[in-house]
Amino acid sequence: MADGSLNRRMFVKRMLRLAEMAAAGGFISGSGALPARPEEDCGLPYQVKELTLRELVQAKVHHGSERFLNPFSTQKHGNIFRVLHWKLFGENKFRSSYDQEQVIPVTIDWAPICEHRGLSITFLNHASVLIKDRDSYLLLDPVFFGLFGWIKNFSPLAFDLRRDMPHPDHVLVSHGHYDHMDTDSLAFLGADTHVVTPLGYRELFSDLGMTRRTQLDWLETYSDGTREITLLPCNHWTMRNPLEGPNRSLWGSFLLRTAAGPTIYISADTAYFDRFEEIGREFSPDLAIINLGAYEPRWFMAGSHMNPAETVKAFQNLGAARLIITHWGTFRLGDEPVYYPPIEIRSAMEREGLEDRLVDLRHGETFYL
Repeated sequence: MADGSLNRRMFVKRMLRLAEMAAAGGFISGSGALPARPEEDCGLPYQVKELTLRELVQAKVHHGSERFLNPFSTQKHGNIFRVLHWKLFGENKFRSSYDQEQVIPVTIDWAPICEHRGLSITFLNHASVLIKDRDSYLLLDPVFFGLFGWIKNFSPLAFDLRRDMPHPDHVLVSHGHYDHMDTDSLAFLGADTHVVTPLGYRELFSDLGMTRRTQLDWLETYSDGTREITLLPCNHWTMRNPLEGPNRSLWGSFLLRTAAGPTIYISADTAYFDRFEEIGREFSPDLAIINLGAYEPRWFMAGSHMNPAETVKAFQNLGAARLIITHWGTFRLGDEPVYYPPIEIRSAMEREGLEDRLVDLRHGETFYL
């Protein structure tokens, strides 16, 4: 009886950990959720392929009656049972490579960053990037302290955040999944920090006491007088509470028109979709920062994250001069080992003759423009 009780406790603990991982990476959307309205089941209230991106946004196609909708995909994101099938029964062809993963603490030489008067991109960890634009700092999706207690952190920050890292003038948060909207990191930055987010998340930021917040709908722009931040549509979704279900708030990519001159496209999390070329034509980005990680297995991840081949295709569609990849090397949220994405993106870029346009930026390193 004691053994049976122990086994049950271990099973429950395992299920809770899998649910946490699913919530962290945004892998469950409907388990135990309120039922979606019939017209919201597939995320497409009506045909949108004939609409331009601006027409689509102006028509509020992505605004449902109770939830936001993803007009670029008919895929349902499954439920906890699909996650369990992946984690418990799915074939993992990468498992034998996990013993080569290494914990590499992140150290940063901040002096040249602070002294630089132009534009620089510093890769902190996961999807967290610090952009210095002349005399201002912009921080994207900060996750400073790891992700839950049991998800291994392969790139812990090994410097004094409060003493060493410049305080950001603007924090950009792309969506509500736990590996992008981390309340501990936001609280660390302080209640007076200005945060730019998609629509929604009122309760979360109210709890943090963060009232300096600019909420953007798709294609809306915030300007501080010298630079512009535009929220762009992307093929993703969001959720924080499985009981409430998905897409109670919005998600998006960012377009940054810098004071220094170059324009930066920041994909955040997105699956591939047919609007990258349209975004490239309208905004002409010089640099694309694209999230590449948690892309295996494809049967499970293709609806949320791009793989290396799709990342190259998106980069070509955008017409940007340079590519930086993030969202890798910190947490293993997909099947692929944490060190695979930079290896695979280089191979994919080489196949297209684009290797000279890839910026090989590792954690703690800075790219100066």
